[in-house]
Amino acid sequence: MSLVERDLAVIWHPYTQMKTAQPPIPIVRGEGACLYAEDGTKYIDAISSWWVNIHGHSHPYIAQKVSEQLHKLEHAIFAGFTHEGAVQLAERLLAILPSNQKKAFYTDDGSTAVEAALKMCLQYWHNKGEQRTKILAFNNAYHGDTFGAMSVSGRSAFTAAFDSLLFEVEFIDLPNAENLEGLKSKVSSLKSEISCFIFEPLVQGSAGMIMYAAEHLNELMAHCQQEGILLIADEVFTGFGRTGKNFACDHVQVQPDIMCFSKGLTGGTMALGLTTCTQQIYDAFLSDDRMKTLFHGHSYTANPVACAAALASLDLFLNPSTQQDIDRIATKHAAFAETIKGHSRIKTTRQTGTILALEWETGSDTSYFNGLRDKLYHYFLGKGIILRPLGNVIYILPPYCISDTELDYIYKSIGQALDEI
Repeated sequence: MSLVERDLAVIWHPYTQMKTAQPPIPIVRGEGACLYAEDGTKYIDAISSWWVNIHGHSHPYIAQKVSEQLHKLEHAIFAGFTHEGAVQLAERLLAILPSNQKKAFYTDDGSTAVEAALKMCLQYWHNKGEQRTKILAFNNAYHGDTFGAMSVSGRSAFTAAFDSLLFEVEFIDLPNAENLEGLKSKVSSLKSEISCFIFEPLVQGSAGMIMYAAEHLNELMAHCQQEGILLIADEVFTGFGRTGKNFACDHVQVQPDIMCFSKGLTGGTMALGLTTCTQQIYDAFLSDDRMKTLFHGHSYTANPVACAAALASLDLFLNPSTQQDIDRIATKHAAFAETIKGHSRIKTTRQTGTILALEWETGSDTSYFNGLRDKLYHYFLGKGIILRPLGNVIYILPPYCISDTELDYIYKSIGQALDEI
């Protein structure tokens, strides 16, 4: 049996209707910005394998550090024990985050980083003897697929089967010049009930790479803070250079109370989640009363091998050459967007840092289930490019090591698609 046949006999793939989906493409190795299939076909990974890979596949430096760690310590329980990698990663990451971030709590992935953040906020008020159980979030948000993360995500086809089981959330629109005062008024009217405001800063990824201004987010954050509402910045997607700066919150002046990380944290090597918080939040759990403990944890919390991968990725990320690559990609994205502006098939283009999104004109509303999605997906696969459209929205989100030649080929192929599809 081939690898694909064996896969189909035993595997259930994510976000896939297994009855109608095309057989999966068997990947056997990766190098740089590319993945290589069993039949030898090379694919440019233009979406960083679901936004996780920032330095390129099978990076030798990360591989070396992971190998070294595997020969020292593969795992240890993190309740009552610690290890060098976890401490060092927390020290180094907190040093480059907003200055109010003082403590790090390890989890497994983006969804669990968000779950921990929500529980921190809800129990923060509980420990202080206040009943604040409502959460504020943006319409069309996506924060993960576990139940708490789903609850603070926009209601959609993804959550429909579970809507009656999700807790109540106050949803508001993204802020802009026209609605900002109205949003602030709504926040003020609910301030005594709201425990926290969770948001994807600057870019709502899964919603279709919807982007909004840092100045409006900053003003909304400031108002929430003035009203005593805790702020959770979900940087699972936007962290580690995607928006042009180290973190999306570096574009605003107000500092969040809690930040969530995953995806690029290990450079795409393996799963790891991290939630950071202020001293104030941490202190609310310090007590002689054991019932004020944060009762949350995971078997693989702060896994030493994952921490080694994250530390190696951080070494690469903080090398000045990486910021040069981020700036290079952002500049090339902007230049390409300019060349296709006004094309009859382009409804709109939008860009933040290394994230470029192109919304295809279909004559109908933008939709994740737009039939154009499959045509575009398979068209680009045929050209050796992995682009996974969000309905009729194509986005380019490459590893920072991608070459100008590879980028130009992607741009050229998109141009051809605009004329042919």
